[in-house]
Amino acid sequence: MARNSKLQTDEKIVEKKTGTHVFQEVLLWTLIPLLFTTMVLLIIAYVADVNVFDKAKEWTRSLPFVENKQADDEKGSDLIIEERVVELQAEIQEKEAQLFKLQEDLAKSADEKNALLKEQKSLLAQIEALKIEKDDYKRDMKEVISTFEKMSAKSAAPVITKMSDAEAINILSNLKPEVLAPILEKMSPEDAAKYTSLMTK
Repeated sequence: MARNSKLQTDEKIVEKKTGTHVFQEVLLWTLIPLLFTTMVLLIIAYVADVNVFDKAKEWTRSLPFVENKQADDEKGSDLIIEERVVELQAEIQEKEAQLFKLQEDLAKSADEKNALLKEQKSLLAQIEALKIEKDDYKRDMKEVISTFEKMSAKSAAPVITKMSDAEAINILSNLKPEVLAPILEKMSPEDAAKYTSLMTK
């Protein structure tokens, strides 16, 4: 009896070893050659410049359940692309509006600049005319003063009293002292005092 039970346990051990041994043999004779063949095929594809992963994607597209998923992925990516296109178009329109406003501002500032240049030219022309007028006035005044210096004090005094105060003071201020004193003597005391007071201011 003890012998029988020992035989049975030995048979079980042999069965277990045999089951494990069979699995190892299947592994050795199928999986390793399969891996080796796959590696050789990948090397050949690489040398032949064939992208195995792209080919695998093409083959998987023909499968019905993969095709639906890819279609959903493509729809999702299409929606994202469309949204991005809409955003970019809105951004382009905004930039175009800004550009248009800048162009308007530039045109407006150019018009303002042209108006200021015209005004500047006009003012420069007026300044030039005033300079000429001033030069003419100075020349005329010199002639008038020269005339009064040549006149007698008796003749010059009544003429000066008939002029406006500004003209009279301008002439009297530019006369030499030896000419001015006799003219003031020939005026009435009131006029002489008035002109003397105005010249000292």
